[in-house]
This record gives sequence, C-alpha cells and structure tokens, in this order.
Amino acid sequence: MNVTKTDFDGVLIIEPQVHGDHRGFFLETWQQSRYRDAGIDADFVQDNLSRSTAGTLRGLHYQIRHAQGKLVQALLGTIFDVIVDLRRASATFGKWTGITLSDENRRQIYVPPGFAHGFCVISDMADVFYKCTELHNPEYERTLLWNDPELGIDWPLSGEPTLSEKDVAGLPLREAEVYDVNAT
Repeated sequence: MNVTKTDFDGVLIIEPQVHGDHRGFFLETWQQSRYRDAGIDADFVQDNLSRSTAGTLRGLHYQIRHAQGKLVQALLGTIFDVIVDLRRASATFGKWTGITLSDENRRQIYVPPGFAHGFCVISDMADVFYKCTELHNPEYERTLLWNDPELGIDWPLSGEPTLSEKDVAGLPLREAEVYDVNAT
C-alpha cells in the first residue's frame, strides 16, 4: 500500500494495493500490523456504514470526550471528505483539508482523534464505511458548522446541500468546544 502524509499531524492518505483481473478486484482494507507500520497504531472498536444520496452533506462531527479516530473510505460512489483540526495546540488548528474518496480511487483517509469530520456526496449515491477508535457517545457529540465563513471550506456542491437538523444547528469554530490538550 502507498501511504501519504499530509500537512496535518497524524492524518494519512492510504492507497491500498489492488489486485485485479477479469473477475474484478481484491484489496485489503485493514490489517493491523501493516497499518501500524504505516503509522496508524489504533484499536478500532466500532464500524459504521452510511448510505447517502447526491447533495447530502454529513458533518462536521466530533466527540469532545472519547474522541474518535476514523479510517474512512467510500465503498460505492464518490464523496468529498473534509477534516478540520480542532486541537488548539496544533500548528494547523482551525484549518481544513479535503480529499475525494471513491469506489474508483479506493483511497482511505485516517483521521486521528481531535478533528471534526464530514463529507458531501458528489455522485448519485454513496456508501461510506469507517472504522472508529471509540464508541459513539451522543452526550459528547458536537457539530461544527459546515459553512462557517471563518473556515471557508470549498464544498464541491451545486446548490444547497441536504442536511440533518443537527448539521443545520452546528456551531461556528469561534463558539465550538475544541481540544485544549490531547484528544481523549
């Protein structure tokens, strides 16, 4: 597999080795020792799968306690995946980055604890799978406003996205709880 470091400490882009022939393809989506050697020393405790239609935007979500690291990939369709660094002591605090994940490029992104995460669907439909290092804890879940002008995220959407009530009510960065120490 090919692993690319990003400008964000701990955030990695993974391109698994794909074995394909006339029948289709095979790839390894997770192997603990190989990913640990690549810099992802995480114990995953929960797997999630979401299906969303074109124009759906989910996020930007995080847990202020029991922060989740996530290994994210699109199994079907294409998404624009976004992370925002909420670790106050980080050189990239308040900055965002985005990457296109699709069933064609088969990329994954590892998002360590301490980041808000979200994505928008840019294909007709998308199935997004992600492994999490902590269980979902609704009482600690927070939502960062997806269109906060201070963040200036350039979402590749035409028109208004389809949002949940929770995502509409997200807070701008200046009002949001952030991680003052290591995200735990």
